[in-house]
Amino acid sequence: MKYIYLLSVLTTAVSFNSQALEITSQDIHEGQLMAKTFEYSGMGCDGGNQSPQLSWSDAPKGTKSFAITAFDPDAPTGSGWWHWTVLNIPATTHNLPQGASGKLTQGLETRTDYGKPGFGGVCPPVGNGMHRYQFTVWALPQEKIDLPADISPAVVGFTLNSMAIDKAILTATYVR
Repeated sequence: MKYIYLLSVLTTAVSFNSQALEITSQDIHEGQLMAKTFEYSGMGCDGGNQSPQLSWSDAPKGTKSFAITAFDPDAPTGSGWWHWTVLNIPATTHNLPQGASGKLTQGLETRTDYGKPGFGGVCPPVGNGMHRYQFTVWALPQEKIDLPADISPAVVGFTLNSMAIDKAILTATYVR
């Protein structure tokens, strides 16, 4: 009985002291279909091409900036599809409103797989089934990552994975 009580106290202490980066959205939800508002406008798609509202909290100690990425691991390319990469978001920022892409006053939007910077909405091929879209917020240990806006999105992904203190992922879906 004494051990159960001790285990209970330790578990409670750990849960009070642990925190993990969290990402949420008013526009997209874990495992649910995204609205046409977030579909690309081009390449056979005719959506609103708006970036979704995103919020994040519980950044780990040492966070000096954030990055946001949106990635489709189900794209029929063999390497997925990068829909959005934003670097150098100040550590004091904890949300982006819907449609923020192209209007950011702080942060650097780099090239996506559409060939240009900024949010490129979802646009899976017709009949290709359900695609997952991973919106990730990255907590980073430096204020600025010195990469050019025309850098390959794969290099951005590699850089973020090599240095992130923490990350949180929200995965929404879409099908055409």
